[in-house]
Amino acid sequence: MTTPVCTSASKAATPATQTLPYPSFSSYVKARQPVLLRTARSLTANPSDAEDLLQTALTKTYVAWERIEDHRALDGYVRRALLNTRTSQWRKRKVDEFACDEMPEPEPVCAADDPAEQQALHDAMWRAIMKLPARQRAMVVLRYYEDLSEVQTAEVLGVSVGTVKSAVSRALGKLREDPELVLVR
Repeated sequence: MTTPVCTSASKAATPATQTLPYPSFSSYVKARQPVLLRTARSLTANPSDAEDLLQTALTKTYVAWERIEDHRALDGYVRRALLNTRTSQWRKRKVDEFACDEMPEPEPVCAADDPAEQQALHDAMWRAIMKLPARQRAMVVLRYYEDLSEVQTAEVLGVSVGTVKSAVSRALGKLREDPELVLVR
């Protein structure tokens, strides 16, 4: 026969029906949860944050359950708890700002911001790809534009993975040497 070393662990292991000291609180939450959740969702942008906010407000309400004299005004109490909790969360959010001599962001490249330059780069890339042999072109398109793995590309084209690796490597070398794309770098 074994003797339990930790009595709290043995009590936790045995299933027991735990009853809340306030059954009226439990019935209130069951009845009003959808309405209160809608209120919480109106205070936050994220549904998960709204659920957390409601849980916190209900916890505060549960702690104060005995002190609430008029249980007909519970919705108002919980709404106020929701609002106060959300306001506290908003105030606790800290944004650190530091003054510095230089801007931490790199200077924007004007070609990256200009849609016409982006289109010209896109066109130059496709012209360079079209210069590749058909087999290399197919492998580059499948690998980098269709985002297939080397194994998937090999299956689609009916070749070995090594063939895909070597052909893509040669194709990328040709693209690096293309005169139209050298000017872009």
